Amino acid sequence: MNMKLKMQRVSQQARTSNQQSKFQITNGMFIAMMVNLIFVKAIGVTQGVLARSIGQDMWITTMLGMFQGMVVIYITYLVLRKTPDLDFMSLAQRLLGKWFGKLIALVIFAFFMAGFGPVMLTFVYHIQDYFLPEAPLILFFVAPLLVGALGCYYGLEVMARLALVGMLFIFLLNVLIIIGSTNEFDIRNLLPVLENGFPRTFMASLNYDTDWAFATMLAAIVMPSLKNAGKIGGTTGLIGIGASGLLTMIWSILEGAVLSSEVTSQYTVSCMKLARNAHIGTFLQRYEMIMIALYSIPILFEVMFFIYATSVCATRIFGLKSNRSMIPIVSVILGTYGYWIVGDHYRAINYLEETWPRIALPIAFGLPVLLLILRLMLGKKLNKQS
Repeated sequence: MNMKLKMQRVSQQARTSNQQSKFQITNGMFIAMMVNLIFVKAIGVTQGVLARSIGQDMWITTMLGMFQGMVVIYITYLVLRKTPDLDFMSLAQRLLGKWFGKLIALVIFAFFMAGFGPVMLTFVYHIQDYFLPEAPLILFFVAPLLVGALGCYYGLEVMARLALVGMLFIFLLNVLIIIGSTNEFDIRNLLPVLENGFPRTFMASLNYDTDWAFATMLAAIVMPSLKNAGKIGGTTGLIGIGASGLLTMIWSILEGAVLSSEVTSQYTVSCMKLARNAHIGTFLQRYEMIMIALYSIPILFEVMFFIYATSVCATRIFGLKSNRSMIPIVSVILGTYGYWIVGDHYRAINYLEETWPRIALPIAFGLPVLLLILRLMLGKKLNKQS
């Protein structure tokens, strides 16, 4: 009887981690959240990294990374399928006790804190380098963190609805860039295919894996809020990763065919070079401002969700009932860490290309696999507790 009561408290803690979440996240919202998280960094800075790594085959590495992401997101679904009301942290607590649950929460917290560096690198290098070079760096941290903290305060459902708007903007952004780049598209720039061989191309795909890693950790926290997660969570996750990969591949192909991989590799924010190069008709020659306007909602959602995820993890670590009290604290922590990363250009690029993959990939691949193994080994124990 005491064990049952204890397990009921664990489930209730998972349900009350955010009092504003009414668990009304639809399939479309869940997919939109995944696409927003992946797309922003994937077209912002990852394509430049891929061009420097593998040349004109960056669209192939994006596709290979997409397939890897689909495998891992389905493993994430398998971990939570039989207990759709639990997230990774609550499941870990049921499997091996309170301290193991706190350890998993700490790992996920570390993942999102480390990932905030590349996110803010993407945001700052878009806005400051191209539009507001004289503005102080602190401005580009205070403004999005204030907006993100406000959105996080209103809860997961509001954030999910914002992701739907961001998804629409992403679609419009892709349509415009396709129309604007068609006249200068040269497929010869994409040849020869697999010039560096398949093994090297596959290894380069690990850079894109760091993008879908955001979506995997999102599912680890948010999937219990999805309607009928136990039945359709896997399919929805596959669609989210697949849609993100295809939307990103459009930019991989266009940057390779229009700019060439050599030009793309010279830019940290290669998508802005493509946007400056694109034009529609006589009057709309350059539309960087349109791109930034359409890009703003997805990247603000990304900042918002990072605050939400870290606040939820901190709430579990300290055993609190609501994540609201942790929102300002984690915002300061994220802002300080991101400012330290972005403040030095050399450090930022080295972190993006070397340090971040070493942090993200073990967690993105290892955590779902570890919990799946533990679930298979301790499944009978979990069934007795439930």
